Amino acid sequence: MARRPTAADGTKLERRKETRFPVTVPVEASWRGADGALMKEEAVARQVNAHGGMLEMAIYPEIGTRVMLTNFLSAEAIEARVLATPSSREGVSQGIVIELVSPSETFWGVNLQMKKAGVELQRLEKGLRSQGIDLRLLKEFRDAVDYMQAIAGSVQQARDRQTQSDEDGVDSWLVGERIRRTMNLCLEVITDFEAGRITEDTKGVGELQELLDQASQRLRTVLPPNSSGRVARSVELTSPETSSIGRRRPQSRES
Repeated sequence: MARRPTAADGTKLERRKETRFPVTVPVEASWRGADGALMKEEAVARQVNAHGGMLEMAIYPEIGTRVMLTNFLSAEAIEARVLATPSSREGVSQGIVIELVSPSETFWGVNLQMKKAGVELQRLEKGLRSQGIDLRLLKEFRDAVDYMQAIAGSVQQARDRQTQSDEDGVDSWLVGERIRRTMNLCLEVITDFEAGRITEDTKGVGELQELLDQASQRLRTVLPPNSSGRVARSVELTSPETSSIGRRRPQSRES
């Protein structure tokens, strides 16, 4: 079994061309067996980049085999070669590692592209911080990055539920995320009020009040009587809540 090379300090050296990102993309893999028979097997891509990735599948081809992958969500097809199987390389289990014959930024879907964009935005944030940008603007930028990464996580969660035919779960989860973001924005607005940054002349204040009144009226129809006061007392003005699928560090698990 092949082993990854190690550095002088004993840590594993990274050999792949790019960091892989966690996704859940259902694909079909087809290839010719040793006897020439056509083989087809459903698989799920778990760790990918533009050059390839790891596929979970029960039955898999041998190392070096050319396989045709079809993305079930987009119907896009692409050719790949098998680089590793569970019996050929340390760290590979329940699937195979493949390399795309022609690298593709689009085959794995928009979720991968959003996660890569999120990494670039984090690098930009570090650059802005090093240049001494106003802390309030830096916070706005950081919030925007967190929001985009939360959206990327939302897409992934929704896709996971759709592959499990859990449409109700998709709707419920997305609504919960929307409520969480709204609560965070309300906390930010309250902080602005207390800091004296909002007055009667602030643009949009009247429209905001109308929308909050409408939302409050509708919330009263789904909440039990006298629950609003209890909820208000339990909410502390702290920093905004981070999404359960918010900022994630890209995983770079070696195969």
